Amino acid sequence: MNYINRFHELNDIFKLGVDTKLNQTLIDIRFCSFQSNFHNLNNKSNCDNVFSDEIHENNLFSYPVFVPRQLQKMDNAILLIHGLNERNWNKYLTWAEYLCKKTGKAVILFPLAYHINRSPGMWSNPRSVKNAFDIRQEIYGQDRTLSFANVALSERITQNPNRFYSSGLQSIKDLENLLSAIKNGDHPFFKANTKIDVFAYSIGALLSQVAFLSNPVSLFTDSKLFMLCGGSIFSAMVGKTRLIMDKVAFEKLLAYYSEEFLIQNSIIKDDQKIRSAFFSMIAPEHLKHEREAYFQSMGNRLSGISLKKDKVIPYAGVKDALGHELSNSRIDLLDFEYEYCHENPFPASIPAHQKEAVNQAFEKVFSYAADFLK
Repeated sequence: MNYINRFHELNDIFKLGVDTKLNQTLIDIRFCSFQSNFHNLNNKSNCDNVFSDEIHENNLFSYPVFVPRQLQKMDNAILLIHGLNERNWNKYLTWAEYLCKKTGKAVILFPLAYHINRSPGMWSNPRSVKNAFDIRQEIYGQDRTLSFANVALSERITQNPNRFYSSGLQSIKDLENLLSAIKNGDHPFFKANTKIDVFAYSIGALLSQVAFLSNPVSLFTDSKLFMLCGGSIFSAMVGKTRLIMDKVAFEKLLAYYSEEFLIQNSIIKDDQKIRSAFFSMIAPEHLKHEREAYFQSMGNRLSGISLKKDKVIPYAGVKDALGHELSNSRIDLLDFEYEYCHENPFPASIPAHQKEAVNQAFEKVFSYAADFLK
């Protein structure tokens, strides 16, 4: 596949909420609606704040499913979980189509809480967030990591760093409801007892690790997990970039989960299995034996790829999370001949002489992932 050409073609074709036939690959993009029943009791937010938690879009939304063109319901699916601070599906359309075509499985693109179409459009509109941008510059100075792309997440985290955990908790609870409906035969696209594997990228890998460790209602007992640019222990991540969050927000986030959250972890008893699983992923020494033993027990259900120049989720952090022996055997470390970064491992806008290298890198990574997830 010519990845770069297909990237632009799919972004021209794709429209949120509109079912679309991809005749070139005989795949259909179909949409389902979802209502979140999660009630956030921990975050006290001002509804008048533009970055409030009281967002209608976060609780009632649609999500796309890439389905091989056929009449009967599917009995295999791949859940694709995206990265932090994503506001659209642009990057993931080629990923989903490739995995769907090569594995013959449906690919579910499910937005995490307050991301993609679960966030208001104004959060990604430079004109709408300019006031917040200017105020942050005035308060914190000329921070090069602040941008119009990350100001909404930066402000939300600065206001309340517990939102990182509570939105992750809502995402896991929503996935629990979605996967339970699929397993019970209550989803229009899938048969009962459909096998569901996971392809997780970036922070989606951390969320997946927490979900697998806590394993709500045994949903992930037989699932495979493939992690791309993810899998690190939280304390090793470096999220201060112009596409994720600014330096002030990141430092507050890191301090909160290194100190205050640890105190809360021994007091708050809600969703204790998920909270304990997340606690074990914060620092290498937290529940180290239990965490490493679990991932070791996954055996050939675990695989992934890290990138050498990934500064946001470094390979060293993956070793801290999984243990060095397991990381060496199950997670491949790759490097590419072109300029890439964590947020954009396969840049579609690149000088002509590097396009073939990007196409080849994409093919190498996703053929590897598809073979694992077949």
